[in-house]
Amino acid sequence: MPMQHIKMHITGPGDRKKERVTERGEMLKFFLEKINRTRKEDGWPPMTMGRMAKTLEGVPTKDLYYLKSVCDQAGNFSKKFWWEINPKNHTPEKIKEREFEQKFPSKKIKRKKVTETDYGA
Repeated sequence: MPMQHIKMHITGPGDRKKERVTERGEMLKFFLEKINRTRKEDGWPPMTMGRMAKTLEGVPTKDLYYLKSVCDQAGNFSKKFWWEINPKNHTPEKIKEREFEQKFPSKKIKRKKVTETDYGA
């Protein structure tokens, strides 16, 4: 009889490695499914779980629930997701700009397109 590895005696021949289920992992799976659905429609390759984990690496788990609720309320889940995780959209200047636009929605500055005739040419 050939000698068996000690692992066979400890775990048994039919045991498989247990999959760790975590709260954060479940949230990452949720975002991955939603994002990949949109990526497939747009002709992009699917995002991997590792890439999603790296993308949301600095976001605490409690903030993932906020991100989920904000994205669910948006018309386009994917577009809102990518906008929210972009740090440039959360600078103090951008926050003040959004607050001003919420207070005074009609006060948005409309820029006129400049043409050659505006200069008297």
